[in-house]
This record gives sequence, structure tokens and C-alpha cells, in this order.
Amino acid sequence: MTTIWFHNNISDNSLFVYCHGSDITYLLLYVDDIILIASSDSLRQSIMSKLSSKFSIKDLGPLSYFLDIVVSRNSAGFFLSQHKYAAEILDKVGMPQCKLAPTPVTTSGKLCADAGSPYDNPTLYRSLAGALLYLTFTRPNISYAVQQVCLFMHDPRVAHMAAIHRILRYIKGTLDYGLQLYKSPISSLLSYTNANWGGCPDTRRSTSGYCVFLGDNLISWSAKRQPIVSISSVEAEYRGVANVVSETCWAHNLLLELRCPINTAILFIVAMSVLFIYQTTRFIINVLNLLRWTSILFVNKSNVVMFGCFMSHLDIRLPTFSPKAFLKLSSMIFAPVSTSANLSIRLRGCDRI
Repeated sequence: MTTIWFHNNISDNSLFVYCHGSDITYLLLYVDDIILIASSDSLRQSIMSKLSSKFSIKDLGPLSYFLDIVVSRNSAGFFLSQHKYAAEILDKVGMPQCKLAPTPVTTSGKLCADAGSPYDNPTLYRSLAGALLYLTFTRPNISYAVQQVCLFMHDPRVAHMAAIHRILRYIKGTLDYGLQLYKSPISSLLSYTNANWGGCPDTRRSTSGYCVFLGDNLISWSAKRQPIVSISSVEAEYRGVANVVSETCWAHNLLLELRCPINTAILFIVAMSVLFIYQTTRFIINVLNLLRWTSILFVNKSNVVMFGCFMSHLDIRLPTFSPKAFLKLSSMIFAPVSTSANLSIRLRGCDRI
């Protein structure tokens, strides 16, 4: 690739970038699958010709399928879906006509390491957990549930397999869900984070989660158990903030290499403790020293702490979701555009959920 003036992206080793004046080309490579994006059709044809002279390649036309992800175009932008992949998982376990579940997890309790008797087919359990993990590429709404069942791959129990069946029953009823990418300005990165202190009943570790938006598009998300025990909810929240700041830095650097620099990042949090301790410590100031390129806004239900020159009066409210509220929010965000084309969704809280 370097012989035809592409340079390897530092933030993602599978991404190659060609830039000469106003001509820009992105090439994403995974084994023998390639996505090629060029700023003009003539440039794309030129790059294809150069690649053909060195490799045996075949032009499959506009992007429609890549690594089990179906890409469909609509008036709003692109819709990414793994419905075919999800249906194959259901067929694998003999659940194509299973009873539907309204949510991917139950609200009656949490899974424990020693819950019930050992499952008699741990290989199947690990295979399904891994398959569901890949499904989260276009299904952020099952990230937490999949993360929970992946914690017990070393010693799965019958109750853990029941949790996987619950996720599959939920997926069966939402096969047409996916991730919509909109045509929108990319002026800033918006991040949301929260943490559940001591949520793991076995290790008392906390679980933190975040999501990162580029304009109107969700580009990164995570729900993960923290590596060590936090002695307070404040420490758990700080670790969650550190995780999302790290991810935001990575996204900023990636966009910089793609010649799409972002000068502002906004971080929304719901922890009163983080805002209160800021008033008596220099923790956030140290974070800002690491992020000289950006302005960060911390927003709480009743407090707004502002840094830099970014002006806003946003207010975030993140309620505890009932199953009914979960269904409402999921259908608004992840349903195909054909059923929600007139909705304008912004994940900045809602007082009526």
C-alpha cells in the first residue's frame, strides 16, 4: 500500500489513507475484504487500477455487505444491520420460532458465578456468547446483557445459559433493528457516561458504560466491568470518566488522521459527586491538561460546570428504565428508518419516559 502513496493509520492499523491536495481516499482492509472510499469517481478508478496491477481484486460495486453487516441506503443516510447474522444464531440453537422477550435482561436480580448447576455444554455456551458479542457491533442495546453473560464463559451454569436464551428471545423480536448513520454536521464529539458502583455480586466490582456521538451518529459504546474494586461510588464514576475520555481521545486522533479535525468534545455525566469533588480538587484540571485540544462540558441534573469557551445550557436526565420504557426508547433509536423516518432522536434525556 505504501508503494501507491497510502500511509497506515496510527489509530487503526487496518485503515490506510491517501491524501494529495483535495484528493482523499480511505481504504479499510480486513484479510481479503476491502472498503474503498474516494473523494471522486475518477480517483476511485485510478486507485482500483493501481491495486489491480499488484493484486487480484474484484470490484463488487457500492458497499452493501461487509463482514456479516448489511449496509442499506435510505434518504437519511446508511442503515447498518446484522439481521441475517442474528437469524443464523437463532437457527444454530433451534430457536427460530421461540417465544419473544420484551427486554434482553430481567429486572429481578443479577447473575452470580455459582448460580445453579454447571451447564453440560460449555462449548456451545462460549460459542453463543462470542456470537452475541459480535452482534453488538450494530446492536448497542444488548451490550450490557452480552457483557454479563460473557463474564461466566470459564464456568457457565444453567442460569447463565437461561440468560443467553433470554437475549436470543429478545433478538428474535427485534431482528429488524440496527444502527442508523445520518447525514449530519460533525462539529463536536458528545459523550455520555455512568457507572454502577459495586454492581457485581461476586467481586463487588463496578460496571461502567459510555457512548460517544459524532454529530447525530453513535460511533462508539461500551458496557464493561471495571478491572479493580472501587472503594466508593466516586471512584467508580471517575474510572468511568477516564474510560470515556480515553475513547474520546482515540476518536479525536482517528478523525484528525482522516482530515476531519474536531475541536470540541462534550462529556455528560450524572454523578453529583464528580461535580462536587471538582470544586475541591484539581482532578478535572489535570484531565484538561491532557486534552488541550478540546473543551469539555460536564452536565448534571441540577449543576452545570463549564470549561473553555463552549456555551450551553443543556440538562441531562437519565431515568431508571422500566421494561416499558426500554421498549419505547429502543424502538425509537434502533428500529429501521422505514418505521421511524419522521422521528428526530437526540439522546439528551427525556422527562416523559
